[in-house]
Amino acid sequence: MSDPHFQRVALIGIGLIGSSLARVIREKGLAETITISTRSAPTLARAEELGLGDRYCLSAADAVKDADLVVVSVPVGASEEVAKTIAPHLKRGAILTDVGSTKGSVVSQMAPHVPEGVHFIPGHPIAGTEHSGPDAGFAALFQNRWCILTPMPDTDAGAIEKLAAFWTACGSNVDTMDPQHHDLVLAIVSHLPHIIAYNIVGTADDLQTVTKSEVIKYSASGFRDFTRLAASDPTMWRDVCLHNKDAILEMLSRFSEDLSALQRAIRWGDGQALFDLFTRTRGIRRSIIEAGQETPAPDFGRQAAAPGAGE
Repeated sequence: MSDPHFQRVALIGIGLIGSSLARVIREKGLAETITISTRSAPTLARAEELGLGDRYCLSAADAVKDADLVVVSVPVGASEEVAKTIAPHLKRGAILTDVGSTKGSVVSQMAPHVPEGVHFIPGHPIAGTEHSGPDAGFAALFQNRWCILTPMPDTDAGAIEKLAAFWTACGSNVDTMDPQHHDLVLAIVSHLPHIIAYNIVGTADDLQTVTKSEVIKYSASGFRDFTRLAASDPTMWRDVCLHNKDAILEMLSRFSEDLSALQRAIRWGDGQALFDLFTRTRGIRRSIIEAGQETPAPDFGRQAAAPGAGE
């Protein structure tokens, strides 16, 4: 296994993922120097108050100078702007990666600007909560979660191995796949559930026959768990929808067809079809628990977990 340690790491963006990386890098001793950059002066000041880094820069260009590893943690819609800004200042041999939830779009936005000699390896740690900002991060966020790398076909194998070793040291299980395949997989396991949650919570808010007080009062049920997803960062999820449009529309179409079948089963009183569906989906829940991606503890284990732990 390659050495996961880097001399200098630059974190561009210090929200949930960036601040969690800063904490785990410090905890595991994965870098000698951590440089943090964000365009928001108050956010940067808060990161410094929390002691998340060693250097703090409002300029991303300044932050990446001499960095051996650069991690871009911004909404995917800002990827090209960041790439243009930092490209002239990346040192030869550096590894450039990101944490965006869409990969095809990130590749098309960033790859044209990456200078020769810099190893561009897009990535996506599948870990998160509904919280955001530098205070939201915690070192255990990536523990036993998957991180998917989507390197270009001609990427240096040693650089891929070193980045994989870094994510493994952060606690992640690492896999590699094609960017387009990643986007299709994430459309169903992450993007579609969030979109459905946003829609359900929005529908409940719009209902005139149920008051808001009743929605909140009786939300210790399925609705409560939808609100957790629907509380996720609006900018991030706006960009996900815009930048993984084709895969999301494909999955929404499939979901709509299945929803129509469910509607027919309920209308015609087809109890067997309903029972078969619910039995099959219950099995999926058990499989996720067996894979170590969830706990069977009451309340999904959230009371005992790290703050905001979840998808």
